[in-house]
Amino acid sequence: MYAKTKHIWMDGQIVPWENAKVHILTHSLHYGVGIFEGIRFYDCGGEPGIFRLKDHIQRFEESAKIVSIKLPFSKPDLEKACVAMAHDSQLKNGYIRPLLYIGEEPNAGLWAFDNQVHISIIVYGWGAYLGEKGVSEGVRVKTSSYMRHHRNIAMTSAKITGQYFNSVLAKREAVLSGFDEALMLDPEGYVAEGSGENIFAIKNGKIYTPLRASVLRGITRETAMTLLKKEGLDVIETPLTRDDLYVADEVFFTGTAAEITPVREIDHRQIGSKAPGPITRKLQSTYGNLVRGKLSEYESWITPVKK
Repeated sequence: MYAKTKHIWMDGQIVPWENAKVHILTHSLHYGVGIFEGIRFYDCGGEPGIFRLKDHIQRFEESAKIVSIKLPFSKPDLEKACVAMAHDSQLKNGYIRPLLYIGEEPNAGLWAFDNQVHISIIVYGWGAYLGEKGVSEGVRVKTSSYMRHHRNIAMTSAKITGQYFNSVLAKREAVLSGFDEALMLDPEGYVAEGSGENIFAIKNGKIYTPLRASVLRGITRETAMTLLKKEGLDVIETPLTRDDLYVADEVFFTGTAAEITPVREIDHRQIGSKAPGPITRKLQSTYGNLVRGKLSEYESWITPVKK
């Protein structure tokens, strides 16, 4: 569940939440060509701070470029709009969703290259994506019958709205089967990621994560790798199999929504002795301090939302 706020930013105008509407012929609604980002802000000692805002907006622009769309607003303008809407929300902790979509005119067919491009920025309150219990005790995961997109069928480095039908099917399959989340394999049968998270495995003190070939360039993934390396741990990007995860000492998901969520079970197999394991627990603590502005060496990653 999410908590609504009062306003939404639409093409530079701030409109009431209930008036944020688009036409039924909006191209992106029919064909799934849209771009989005997920960004969080946290209470940083009484003043909200947005975590890695510039990196998210950079990825937003890169996603648009991958599908041949030019942003109708500059990156600095979008950053300012995110800050303004976070402030407008009056939330101390919240979620920001920039959304790019192609409008309805003048072309209703696939081409639509000349249709107007729109951007909206939505802010709302949103707790732990996989649940507070999942964060503290770990989640149960099922290997999905739906594979992750092949990198030459879909542009896997872009956050394209339509591509997430794949994740929706996998998530529904997992939840309807009694699990919390899905594990998705790539077309070669190697581990890719969750339905909306990157994944890591720990074995004998070393950290393993899938290659970037068919997974999203996760900003939380990069953050976790930075923090783990700073602890002197080996972080290895390599092909992983389900077997590797089954016998891992620890497994965890990363993502803006999921943050750092431990995995306690995969396909009815317990992971390690207890979730979260010691390395995951330490990473959760460090990450929690980082995003709340308590680690001065990473202060450049926090954009203040001034009162």
